[in-house]
Amino acid sequence: MHMADALLSPAVGGVMLAASAGAIGYAVKKTANIGDDRKIPIMGVLGAFVFAGQMINFTIPGTGSSGHIGGGILLAAVLGPYPALLTLASVLLIQCLFFADGGLLAYGCNVFNMGVIACFFAYSLIFKPIVKGGLSKGRIVFASILAVVAGLQAGAFCVVLETLFSGVTELPFKTFVLLMQPIHLAIGIVEGLVTAAVLCYVHAIRPELLDSAEGSAPVPAGIPLKKTVISFIALAAITGGLLSIFASAYPDGLEWSMEKTAGTAELEREGAVYEAASSVVEAAAFMPDYGFPNEEEGGPLGTAAAGIIGSGITVLIAGGIGVLIRLGRNRRNKAQAA
Repeated sequence: MHMADALLSPAVGGVMLAASAGAIGYAVKKTANIGDDRKIPIMGVLGAFVFAGQMINFTIPGTGSSGHIGGGILLAAVLGPYPALLTLASVLLIQCLFFADGGLLAYGCNVFNMGVIACFFAYSLIFKPIVKGGLSKGRIVFASILAVVAGLQAGAFCVVLETLFSGVTELPFKTFVLLMQPIHLAIGIVEGLVTAAVLCYVHAIRPELLDSAEGSAPVPAGIPLKKTVISFIALAAITGGLLSIFASAYPDGLEWSMEKTAGTAELEREGAVYEAASSVVEAAAFMPDYGFPNEEEGGPLGTAAAGIIGSGITVLIAGGIGVLIRLGRNRRNKAQAA
């Protein structure tokens, strides 16, 4: 559901960028206040897994469309909503700049639609109340499916509203929304099942992570996290380096809806803002469309390399954000104590 720049007016893109920047700033503050430094490695490796997971489009039978996980509920359930948003925002920025997946003007929309809605609202209002009565596999599965579906439906509807307010006449509201919502319902059910499976695994090996996220509290000292870190490193490597090769070639839910509505998934917009945003991405993207520049699109070698490289960059950036927050908090605490 990564939006391209052509779907937005500069005004809508700018407003949504400001809204998402505000949410990210709030998440930084709340993450610093919680002070869960032990989750910094988890931010990196779980972010890498989500990056790799988003490369795998799964076919929606009978539609000619495909979908991929968003990862917001998964991240929030393990990390808590605030570190989760920072991690997902890192993933989306890496995808945009280095792999030309999602527009730079549209970055604020993508963070809001896939991150803010899932981490702040769907997790807090749906997932968390369901599991609050006690973590069990049944509650995790039910909460995962319901929260993911609700978050994805809200995110898909926001995409439609953002194109409407941007004056994209090629995508009339009624037709576009009647295509976007059902296809993302199907995608949400599959993602909900994937999320539930991963969270049940985490619950089996390290339930304290889910407990701490639900309670917005640090992981208790003395709880070993090495096995969890190694597990997600392995999952990210397998997912990005191997399973991504077998991703569906069908257009994702947004592209499919655009093709059904406008007859194309690649709208064009002219103007200085679009050209500037495009030039930045063109200069930064060293593996556009998750492949080597001279390789045929979808080539297995380039796809596998993109999965491994992108996952590695995510570990560095998402984990690095956690380190910077820790350093800033420690500096603040020293200044207050002086």
